[in-house]
Amino acid sequence: MLSVAIDLSFEDWREKARGLLQAGIKPSEVLWESEGEAGLFGGGNAIIPPPVHAPPKVPKEFVSLAHTVSHHSSPDRWGLLYEVLWRMTQGGEASLLKRSTDPTVARLARMRKEIARDVHKMHAFVRFKKTGEDPESGREQFMAWFEPDHRIMPLTAKFFQKRFTGMDWAIFTPTGSASWDGRELRLGPGVEKVEVPEEELDELWRGYYRSIFNPARLKVKAMQAEMPKKYWKNLPESDLIESLVSESRFRVDGMREEAPRPANAGGKNPYLKHLRDLDRCDDTVVLQPDDHVGRPLDKLRELAACCQACPLHGSATGTVMGEGPTDADIMIVGEQPGDQEDLVGRPFVGPAGQLLDRFLAEAGIDRSQCYLTNAVKHFKFVPKGKHRLHQSPSVDEVSRCKPWLVGELLQVNPRVLILLGATAARSLIGPGFKITRQRGVVEGTWLADRVVATVHPSYLLRLQNHSDREEEERAFLQDLKAAVTP
Repeated sequence: MLSVAIDLSFEDWREKARGLLQAGIKPSEVLWESEGEAGLFGGGNAIIPPPVHAPPKVPKEFVSLAHTVSHHSSPDRWGLLYEVLWRMTQGGEASLLKRSTDPTVARLARMRKEIARDVHKMHAFVRFKKTGEDPESGREQFMAWFEPDHRIMPLTAKFFQKRFTGMDWAIFTPTGSASWDGRELRLGPGVEKVEVPEEELDELWRGYYRSIFNPARLKVKAMQAEMPKKYWKNLPESDLIESLVSESRFRVDGMREEAPRPANAGGKNPYLKHLRDLDRCDDTVVLQPDDHVGRPLDKLRELAACCQACPLHGSATGTVMGEGPTDADIMIVGEQPGDQEDLVGRPFVGPAGQLLDRFLAEAGIDRSQCYLTNAVKHFKFVPKGKHRLHQSPSVDEVSRCKPWLVGELLQVNPRVLILLGATAARSLIGPGFKITRQRGVVEGTWLADRVVATVHPSYLLRLQNHSDREEEERAFLQDLKAAVTP
C-alpha cells in the first residue's frame, strides 16, 4: 500500500495522480491522505516509482469536475477522483463520466452539487461589518465570519472581489480566508473563530426586518431549507427569527379578524376552491406560488396543480411542470407548453420538442439525463376553428409563474442551464436580455456554472427560407455544443 499525502490543493493532487498513473499504480494500491490526516499506514511520505507509461490524456470535463470536488470536505475525494481517472485512462472506460448511473461517478456528481450549494449559501449569507477606514485612502474596511461545509473560499473570493470592489474587506472561515484592498486579492489559511463586532446599522436592519416580516406568508420549512439554522447566528436578524416565528400564528389570527369579508364569500368566490386545494396540499393557506420556493419537486408539482396566480389556468388543460432526473446535470428551459404538451401534461413532446431531440442528439446530449421545463406552466392560446393557436405569454404572466421555475432550478441545481427563446432568458436573466444580440454563453449569473441562451426550436420551424433555416440550425447546434464543451 502506497501512502500519498496531499496538501489540500487540486494542483498537488493532479501532479501526484499523474505520477502514479505513469508508474502504473492501481487505485487499490494507493492510500490518499490530506495534510494533517495521517492514518494507520503512516504519514504519506512514500516515494512514487519512476514512470513506465506516457502522460495520460484527460478530458477537460474531468479536470473541471476534479477541480471542484477537490474543495469538498470528504476525506475520500482524492481516492474517488483517482479511481475515475484510472478507469478512464488505463481501464478502457474513456466515456465513464457519461455513465451517471455508475456509483463512483454519481458520488462525485453529488459532491459537485454539494459544493455548488455551499457556494450559493456563502454568496447569500456572508454579512460584512464595518471595522474602520484606511487613514490614507479613506476606503471603508469590513470583515466577515462564515462557516461553510466545504473548503470553498478559493471558489468564492472572486465573487466578493467583483461585488464589493469599492471597499476593503476580509472574510474568515475555518478552512480559509480572503482579503481585498482595492488592488490585490489574497487567499490565506483558515482560523478557528473570529469575533465580528456589532455595528450601529445592525439595529436599523433589525427594525426594518421586523417591519417587513409577513406572518401570513411564513413557510418555516421552506425558510429553513433556503436559510438553514446554522447560518442564523451570523445574521443580524437572527435573534428576531424565532420570536417572530412563534408569534406568527397569533398575528395571522388577528389579521384574519381585521380583514374585510369578501362580497361573495357565500361560496361563489373563484379562489375558495383554490384555498381548499392548497389546504389539502399543505397545512397553511396561501395564494402565491413564491411561498413554495425551496420545496421538493414532487411537492412543487402537487402545489402547482392548484395554481391560480394568473388567468391562464382557466383555459388550459392543466399545469405542465418539468420532467427529468431531480439531480440532472443539464436543465433546459423553454417558453410555455404547446398544444400537445398541454394535452399530454409533459414538456417538449410536440414538433418543437421533436426537433430539439434531434439537435440534442447531434450535440451529444442525452435528453433522458436532462431536466426539461418551461418558464410558463400553462398553455396560452387563441381558438381558431378546431385549432388552438399559440400566443406569447405577457410579462405579468411570466412574472407570476417565475417562482415555480425558480423552485425547480433550486431543487435540480444544474451545472449547465440552457435557455430556449427570449421568454425563458428574460424570466431568469432579466427583462432587457435580447437573444438576437446576446445568444451563446452568458457570463456573470448565479443560475449555474454554465448558462447558454439560444433560440427556441419553434423559431426554426417557422423559418420558410431554406438557406436561412440551415444557417440558424447550424448556429443552434453550436449553442448546444457550447453548453457541454468546456
